[in-house]
Formats: sequence, C-alpha cells, structure tokens
Amino acid sequence: MAKLTGSYEVLYVINPTLGEEETAALVARFKELAEGRGTVSEVDEWGKRRLAYPIQDLDEGYYVLMSFSADPGFPAELERLMRINTGIMRSIIVSKEG
Repeated sequence: MAKLTGSYEVLYVINPTLGEEETAALVARFKELAEGRGTVSEVDEWGKRRLAYPIQDLDEGYYVLMSFSADPGFPAELERLMRINTGIMRSIIVSKEG
C-alpha cells in the first residue's frame, strides 16, 4: 500500500547578505508551503554560521532546519522551489523514516 504521508527534514542555507526582513520572509514562505501540503512540527533557526567552504564567495550562511510531514510528492516540489530561489544557497531534504 502506498504511503499517504511521510516525515521529512529540510536543512537550508540562506544568503547572509539578505536583510533580517527578507530572511524572515523566506523562512515564513517555506513554512507556509509545507503547511499547505502537510504539517510542520518544528522550525529551528540556527542563525548565521561559518560555511565549511565558500559558496558564491561567501564564508557564512543563515541555517534553518524544518521538520514536517507531507505527501511523498511534496519534497521534490519543495526542492525545486528552493533551487530556483536566489536567496537559498544550499538545501537538502531527507526522509526521517528508514
């Protein structure tokens, strides 16, 4: 039988040159997207941290970890939206279920 919902985590890095309002708007936007297709259990903003290697000539990024449950097709759509957003430097989505 096909799964109706799955548990996922997404870790994404926001460009640190964006202002506080723009950063908060991005976090809120992705949270709203996840809530529209499932439920968000946690949004943990880690803040600015040093990157392991420079990305786009930047040494820092604003890290956000979000845990959510959604239908299995949503993570691919979320990844697509993050990839085309210029404010997101990197992102990874993982399934929390084995």
